[in-house]
Amino acid sequence: MQDTTLLQLITDDIVPAQQLLGLLQAETLVLHGRDMFEMENILAQKQALVIVLDQHGRKRSQLLASMGLPQNRNGLVALAAQSSIGEQLIAAGDELSDLLAQCQAANENNGNLIQLQQISTAHQLRILTGETPTLYDSRGSTAGRSKPRPLSQA
Repeated sequence: MQDTTLLQLITDDIVPAQQLLGLLQAETLVLHGRDMFEMENILAQKQALVIVLDQHGRKRSQLLASMGLPQNRNGLVALAAQSSIGEQLIAAGDELSDLLAQCQAANENNGNLIQLQQISTAHQLRILTGETPTLYDSRGSTAGRSKPRPLSQA
């Protein structure tokens, strides 16, 4: 009985995990285009999916713990060895794990894109405010300014 419940929990998470992966891939495109309005929509949808996946993950862990099994793939394999639907459990668990690994990789990629954009924006602001000493001034000189100029005078 608990094996069918666990299988149902796993299969219920496959669709949200696929949706999350799709959102993360869409987020990559939005980050390149810097469309902040669309980014807000994606972030709201991502947050809802992450909450659902987290809640279901906790239920799966509690179910395995209640049977005295490790709360990881080893626990799933141990349960599958005693179950008539063991192969389905392993297949669904591996599919979900693969999807979540893809989500994690896409999220890390998006995080790197955000960091690069932050660095780029900070560099552009330093140029505008005159904090970069290698800029040419109106006389063609590369001498840096002694103090940064206000952004309104850039």
